[in-house]
Amino acid sequence: MPERPYFAHESSYVDEPCSIGEGTRIWHFCHVMKDSVIGRDCTIGQNVLVASGVRVGDRCKVQNNVSLYTGVVLEEDVFCGPSAVFTNVLNPRSEVVRKHEYRTTLVKRGATIGANATIVCGITIGSYAFVGAGAVVTRDVPDFALVMGIPAQRAGWMCRCGVRLEPVGESSRCGSCGAAYVSHGDRLALAPQPPAA
Repeated sequence: MPERPYFAHESSYVDEPCSIGEGTRIWHFCHVMKDSVIGRDCTIGQNVLVASGVRVGDRCKVQNNVSLYTGVVLEEDVFCGPSAVFTNVLNPRSEVVRKHEYRTTLVKRGATIGANATIVCGITIGSYAFVGAGAVVTRDVPDFALVMGIPAQRAGWMCRCGVRLEPVGESSRCGSCGAAYVSHGDRLALAPQPPAA
């Protein structure tokens, strides 16, 4: 049998068929279900479920006690804090089967989900958005937005390096990494880069 290109602790279960990229590390008591995809160089912490049909991009970090249920898609470089919660049905009942009603939840590149946050299914969390610890996210989150509270509301903007941007006018620059941003109403985007000389 060829050597696996990833590491899975002996206490974890990896069901076949699934796809796990080179350099990924899966720690204690995890369950990776069939027909799921995990990219390269990911870290899957202790007691994580990756359900059938889940897609996890390259270089994601999924911390302890996170369940990624069917319908969850993480793009590249996503961080899921400890005990973050994802759902996949809006109105679950024990006695009613709703597997045909699973909703897709998309977490875009570079986003951070704080510890103990709850992400209600069927929404999109934008690129480099930042969901504060304990927040309950019930609607889409724009790129670079910082959301906090129950239900989560926009409380500011975050640089892609993870530092809060203060203040944000029509244009701003990160005090840490120097990245420049432009505001378009209730949206923020990286400023266009001048062409190389």
